[in-house]
Amino acid sequence: MEAEELLKQYAAGERNFKGITLVEVDLRGADLSNANFTRANFRNIKLMGANLCGVNLREVNLENACLNGTKLSEANLIGASLLKTDLTNANLSEANLRGSNSREANLSQADLKGANLTEANFSQANLTAANLTAATMIRVNLIRAILNGSNLESTNLTNALMNESILEEANLSNGILSGAMLSGANLSEAELSKSTTIGATLSEANLSGAKLRTANVSWTTFRGANMSGANLFRANLSWSNLTGAILIKAVLIDAKLNKTNLRDADMRGAIMPDGTTCP
Repeated sequence: MEAEELLKQYAAGERNFKGITLVEVDLRGADLSNANFTRANFRNIKLMGANLCGVNLREVNLENACLNGTKLSEANLIGASLLKTDLTNANLSEANLRGSNSREANLSQADLKGANLTEANFSQANLTAANLTAATMIRVNLIRAILNGSNLESTNLTNALMNESILEEANLSNGILSGAMLSGANLSEAELSKSTTIGATLSEANLSGAKLRTANVSWTTFRGANMSGANLFRANLSWSNLTGAILIKAVLIDAKLNKTNLRDADMRGAIMPDGTTCP
């Protein structure tokens, strides 16, 4: 099918375009809201600024497509292939991307508020300054993804794979990261206050200057992590492993350290739960 024929049929009221092929065509600014494109092939398509709200894009091939500024709120992208797709500034709020593949995609400044990203693959994707507030990201793959300055407030990242991801100055307050794998991740200056990170792994992670006020990080592994200058006021570190961690000038006032392993940790200048400062 050609682009002109698609637009003609859509204008005539047709909404079912299941399995069509539209490779390397230009549909920028088109209004295709609420259409059904299940299993369609849209590889290398241009849909910048298009209206795809409520569209069914289940298992669609959108590899290398350009969807800069595209409206995809409440769209169905379950199992879709978005490999290296440009979704900069796209609106994906409340969209369903469960099991989709967005490896190496560009989602910088995209709006994914309330989206379902369960078991989706965002490895090496660019999510800089993206809005992921209240998104469901259970078992999501964010290995080596870039999330600098992104908003993940109240996001569910249970059992997420986030090794070597970059989350500098990201907002993860009130988030759930229980069981998440964050070895080697960069969370410097990140906001993790009131988050729940039970049983997570943050070995060799960079948490310098991070804010973990009243966070529950019990049963968590921080082996060799850099937590210098981190704010752990009233944080729960019970049964956590901080062997070899760097806690220089960290704030641990009123923190719970029941059965916490601090062997070989560097505590110079750290403020302890009782208010005393380590030499």
